[in-house]
Amino acid sequence: QVSGSSNRQGTSGSSYSCSLDALLRRLRAMDTKKDDKFADVLDAVGEFGTFQWRLIVLTFIPNIMSSFFMFADHFVFSEEKPYCNTSWILALDPNLSEAEQMNLTLPRAHNGSFLTCLMYLPMSWDLESIIQFGLNITDPCEDGWIYPESKRRSLISEFDLVCGKEQDKETVQTMFMTGQLIGSLIFGLLSDKLGRYPTILLSLLGLMFFGFGTAFVNTFHQYLFFRFGVSQAVMGYAIVSLTLVTEWLVGEHRAHAVILEHCFFSVGIMFLTGLAYNLPHWRMLFLVGAVPVFPLISYIWILPESPRWLMMKGKVKEAKEVLCYAAEVNKKTIPLNLLEELQLPGKKVTKASVLDFYSNRYLCKVTFVMGCVWLTISYSYFTLSLKLRDFGVSIHFRQAIPGILEVPARLCSIILLEQIGRKWSLAVILIQTAFMCFLTLFLPQGEDGPSLKSAIILVLVLGQFSLATSVSVVFLYTAELFPTIVRSTGLGLVSLASSGGAILSLTIIGQLPALLPIFLCFISSIAALGFSALLPETQNQLLSDSMEQFSRAR
Repeated sequence: QVSGSSNRQGTSGSSYSCSLDALLRRLRAMDTKKDDKFADVLDAVGEFGTFQWRLIVLTFIPNIMSSFFMFADHFVFSEEKPYCNTSWILALDPNLSEAEQMNLTLPRAHNGSFLTCLMYLPMSWDLESIIQFGLNITDPCEDGWIYPESKRRSLISEFDLVCGKEQDKETVQTMFMTGQLIGSLIFGLLSDKLGRYPTILLSLLGLMFFGFGTAFVNTFHQYLFFRFGVSQAVMGYAIVSLTLVTEWLVGEHRAHAVILEHCFFSVGIMFLTGLAYNLPHWRMLFLVGAVPVFPLISYIWILPESPRWLMMKGKVKEAKEVLCYAAEVNKKTIPLNLLEELQLPGKKVTKASVLDFYSNRYLCKVTFVMGCVWLTISYSYFTLSLKLRDFGVSIHFRQAIPGILEVPARLCSIILLEQIGRKWSLAVILIQTAFMCFLTLFLPQGEDGPSLKSAIILVLVLGQFSLATSVSVVFLYTAELFPTIVRSTGLGLVSLASSGGAILSLTIIGQLPALLPIFLCFISSIAALGFSALLPETQNQLLSDSMEQFSRAR
């Protein structure tokens, strides 16, 4: 009885402590709002009304297209078994079967298989002489290749990426990641310089031109150029749309919006997988898949600018107009005294540049730590994905199953963010990632463990599940850490590390023994976990706007 009573007291004490912590968090949030005139105005506009819903929906739709363009490369390369086009011999006898033609014109290896990258040189003999004496002078394919088992028209069969050109598949991925690296920096700087609204329109224009235009390229180098262009637009939209949502929404609504936005990114992956499975031509994939991008031109008239950015640029009148419009859509009225209080301090507009990330101690620390975290997550995600490929998992499984699992994974992160905050949520996810990588190290590899292949695949998929959650948490956390005046630039700089992690994974996965890339995932996760301890908590905290606020608050 005493034991039971103690347990009940312990349980009630624990629940009381949890409720007290939740109450204290709410009180701190209410207290911080008192000193923020902008937060008061957003309360008057309506924290989450029709205007905010419309804004979120507007950011959802391009995310579907962004994921489509980001992962389309995985479906335009398919495994092929070609052989040299030797149709010249059909001029001697058009009734030759395919097997007879191959036996007469293609050399064989020691094991009896055809050497598909070589052919016998044509001779000015008749067919009987060729059959009797045989051809013996070989040469690389002169007239292209035949793809007898190809059921789909892929980029490989379109541009003959075989026989020494196979590495071009890796070139496409590297070019895409390089485009993301450059785009993250360019669009981040443009967003803080020109505003969120024009930069989003510019990224959407890039999706339209480079995304849809990919279907009409005539050479492989043109394909590389268009993929390079669309990768910049994809990264630019991801950064600037997140910045816009972060600056319009407050409290828990911000976290919900960012998570839901990333859920639609996963929807885009499933949309791509379904189209790629049913369309027989890679050009049709880009034509049909890119058509929904054209209605996005309507964003010219309906997308709002960030009032926080307008205030920081000294455009107080424009900021008030945008806020009044939002209040009108929500059927609210902003008190005149609140609008009048919404003024810049009695000094010049704060100017900032990318150099502040070097000279400002707080910006430097946050950029370094979040850069390490982003590099770790990106490197680990692509390494696990490439390991799935090495185990012979089909491309449709590698994209569809993680895409489906990512939706509940991201939704679960909402609970984490609300219960334990941004900092501890990131720690939990990094610990889970490190554990998955550590577990993979002890699973049988290669020929010794074919019976455990399914278990290894399951662990790899669960690792991707964890990393999908971390992407949403890190995006939100990073946006809240940087001040408005350099928020997009900061996101762009840490995105450089993300692109660098992807390129690093592509580079070393084929250079090191099988377990070393996974071991690096484990080590980098532990290192990122240690660095993340240096970051401040941002849950229920005000967004910093100027450099002075940022330095003082941190």
